[in-house]
Amino acid sequence: MRTRGKQPDVPAPDSPWSEIVPGLWMGGHEFRGHGGRLELAVVRDEFDLVQTLLRLPGHGPDPGVEHHVWPIPDGPLDGTQLAGVMRLARAACDALEQGRRVLVRCYSGYNRSGLVVAHALIHQGRSADEAIRLVRARRSPWALHNELFVDYLRAGLSTARLLEELTE
Repeated sequence: MRTRGKQPDVPAPDSPWSEIVPGLWMGGHEFRGHGGRLELAVVRDEFDLVQTLLRLPGHGPDPGVEHHVWPIPDGPLDGTQLAGVMRLARAACDALEQGRRVLVRCYSGYNRSGLVVAHALIHQGRSADEAIRLVRARRSPWALHNELFVDYLRAGLSTARLLEELTE
């Protein structure tokens, strides 16, 4: 399994966040800015709903912005964590249907946010492979480099959740 923690050669993204489909963005807490320096990605009021999978102080959003926090590791998820990912994806889809702008973010904006965003795309009717390709094309080729998360998406999160609960 390849994850950020085990892959120091994974480059920081070139932007704080990227629009995957109209209104649905994914991003992280830092990015490589002009001149190649790492910069903090701080959310203010650019989005109507921010979903945070790794919370770091000082990264926003502003008061008054709807903010869902569900910390999960960039590694194996238990049934409860997978259920939370599914809830976040449904909430993102509901917000999009209402014309709201949604940001899903994690550390780099590659794996955890990719899992939620790809599941939201699947919830909207795309195949798992189509959702994975779209996330990688719009965010970065490094998006969803955690192969376990790709396996979860291809199996279906409901199936992965049931299997995880059987092994607990």
